[in-house]
Amino acid sequence: MAMSGQDVVDETAALSVAACLFHGFSDASRLAIVRHLALGEHRVVELTEHLGLAQSTVSKHLACLRDCGLVESRPQGRASLFRLTHPEATLELLTAAERLLGLTGDAVALCPVYGTAAQGGDE
Repeated sequence: MAMSGQDVVDETAALSVAACLFHGFSDASRLAIVRHLALGEHRVVELTEHLGLAQSTVSKHLACLRDCGLVESRPQGRASLFRLTHPEATLELLTAAERLLGLTGDAVALCPVYGTAAQGGDE
């Protein structure tokens, strides 16, 4: 079956968007926020206390996650409550990632490009 030029463009665009999605999960702090929001709605102050991160860091990452469509917020008094936009799908993705990490063992952490040593972590 021959592929048209449009099919190639659509696949390229789809892969680019998928890469953007995974970039949203690529920071350990953002991933910690997502995992905590999987437990339910939280205010920024609750996330900072639980995760031990600065308020500015949590706010910055929540803005990124909101821009990616992964979280949403609603006002509650003077604060905002944040929640996952699609909790079931997000949990499925995190579960699949944990399964894949279990299957690959230390390979991801040892990757010379994206592993912990490449990021300045402990070897």
